[in-house]
Amino acid sequence: MIDLYSMTEEELVALMAELGEPRFRAGQVFSWLSSGTPIAEMTNLSKALREKLSAACTDTLPKVEKKLVSKLDGTVKYLFSLYDGECVESVFMRYKHGNTLCISSQVGCRMGCRFCASTIGGRVRDLLPSELLGQVIAAERDSGERISNIVMMGIGEPLDNYDNVIRFLSLVNKKDGLGIGYRHISLSTCGVVPGIRRLAEEQLPITLSISLHASDDATRSALMPVNNKWPIAELLSACVDYYKKTRRRISFEYTLIAGKNDTEEGARALAALLKNAFRGTDAPLHVNLIRVNAVEETGMKQGSVEGANRFAEILNSLGVVATVRRRLGSDVNAACGQLRRASGGKKNEN
Repeated sequence: MIDLYSMTEEELVALMAELGEPRFRAGQVFSWLSSGTPIAEMTNLSKALREKLSAACTDTLPKVEKKLVSKLDGTVKYLFSLYDGECVESVFMRYKHGNTLCISSQVGCRMGCRFCASTIGGRVRDLLPSELLGQVIAAERDSGERISNIVMMGIGEPLDNYDNVIRFLSLVNKKDGLGIGYRHISLSTCGVVPGIRRLAEEQLPITLSISLHASDDATRSALMPVNNKWPIAELLSACVDYYKKTRRRISFEYTLIAGKNDTEEGARALAALLKNAFRGTDAPLHVNLIRVNAVEETGMKQGSVEGANRFAEILNSLGVVATVRRRLGSDVNAACGQLRRASGGKKNEN
């Protein structure tokens, strides 16, 4: 069966030709898909064409398996079930500048970051472009609101699912589709260096976020096994090259973990690390500080708000712009991985 939601307009044109249909039908189908309309309801297509498409293609979107709505700020956490019963999470957040959806890129994750619930149990499989796009469409249909920004910071490592992610980015950006601009999309990686270098060649004006979380290899390797393969120096070298090629600011994510990486000395070391790595460039340095989410299985502890603010103050005083991420949906465990973990990873068929 052909995965209809993963197809580009050019591929739809070729499909229409195979089915003996005129070229303009491809645009009609593509437009219907962006609204999540099932084949059977594409009313400006002939019944014969709808029957041919239904026989040859799948048009399944993720289904809302569970939905938690924050009483604090209206943030919505979705547990979506997929065609094979596997589940992933997305988080819908409202900001003054528009609605943002944090989406997953894989079912599970094999990167093994010690503080993350998404990686418990490992990687099950990659998400298809249709399943990446489907999270956005399903959230828009459920909320009745337009999503204008996407962050790829949910379950999975986007650069470990490179080809499907790149196709998704192209699909979601199409003006006659969802039309979400590249500059409104942020992709977060734990530091897959070959993927960063490939992404630089794509010349997409997205925002790249690097999950750094430590300023020395010993600490980072203990928190993030990926650092054993691509240590900090190699990662930052790729980041410098990425900036030189794309001229796009890179945001560094730093999860503050009590007793691990949240000391004042750690803040000074982080500033020195970044300033030294980007010396000789005009790259703006920005660190997004995140207080770790308490996940029972990880044993990681959250420090105080005052400590996080002090860490940010030190970075700012040393010429590295730092902000403490505002926590949305704290009463619904909006950090990805926890709802899927509680569900057992798969849709409950009982």
